[in-house]
Amino acid sequence: MEYKDYYQTLGVSRNSSKDEIKKAYRKLAMKYHPDRNPNDKAAEDRFKDINEAYQVLSDPAKRQRYDQLGDSYSRWQQTGGSSDSYNWQEWFSQGQPTGGRRVDVRDFEDLFGGSFSDFFNSIFGGMASTTPRQRQRSVPANYEQSVSISLAEAYHGTKRSLQINNHRYEVKIPAGSQSGTKVRIAGAGPANQTGAKGDLYLVINVTPETNFVRKGSDLYTESKIDLSTAVLGGQVTIKTLSGSVSLTIPAGTQPGQTFRLAGRGMPQLKNKTAHGNLFVKIKVVIPKQLTDKQRDLFEKLRSE
Repeated sequence: MEYKDYYQTLGVSRNSSKDEIKKAYRKLAMKYHPDRNPNDKAAEDRFKDINEAYQVLSDPAKRQRYDQLGDSYSRWQQTGGSSDSYNWQEWFSQGQPTGGRRVDVRDFEDLFGGSFSDFFNSIFGGMASTTPRQRQRSVPANYEQSVSISLAEAYHGTKRSLQINNHRYEVKIPAGSQSGTKVRIAGAGPANQTGAKGDLYLVINVTPETNFVRKGSDLYTESKIDLSTAVLGGQVTIKTLSGSVSLTIPAGTQPGQTFRLAGRGMPQLKNKTAHGNLFVKIKVVIPKQLTDKQRDLFEKLRSE
């Protein structure tokens, strides 16, 4: 059996903090999630490896035991030993650390449609609290699942239907959500030995939008105007996430000049009546070809 380097799987160092491990996991889970990589077996396998690594490194008890195995296996390699000749049975038979939480491989299969590796199951399949009383009081595990939504869905709010353990959940994703926002589905996780169910947290990923850049509650966009509008002024139509609005361009507007449309940005997650602003950067389109009449007018203008 091959040794699995969970730190390498998540791209973190062995002394990384819990927050650093969580950040690395979220980034990779969003990248390789099956919803973003349909019919991609390699991405599906990578997603399973990422979840398995996070299940270990995010739990202090499991991480401690894994680090102990890593130290032992590293010393074995330094003597010239290989994974085939390492005495795995001796390691597995050692006493399990106390205070951990039993891991049921079926939990992961039911929730994500995947499974833990033999390596994981051999090391952690028997981890449990020290006494039956403690096991009964153990807190059921919570799980995270990434969900991608568009910027328009983040603006208006949206819904997702999820089928978990033969139960359908209609989940509301609130307006103002941004990447990293969590939506809790109480009791949607698998049950532990006592029958208690953990929660499922949907971790929102807002996909990039071509016409807008989001910074907090503010949005940034660009609008092209012709040279005559920049010089003489006029009206231009600006598309926003709540519909089109008219923007007055004053005479003498310079290329790159930015106008603020108050309240046309994203709704704030905890205050739906409050919105950010929309900033419109002006791009002046200079004609590459002129008619004879246009050229004559520009020549007259230059001579004055």
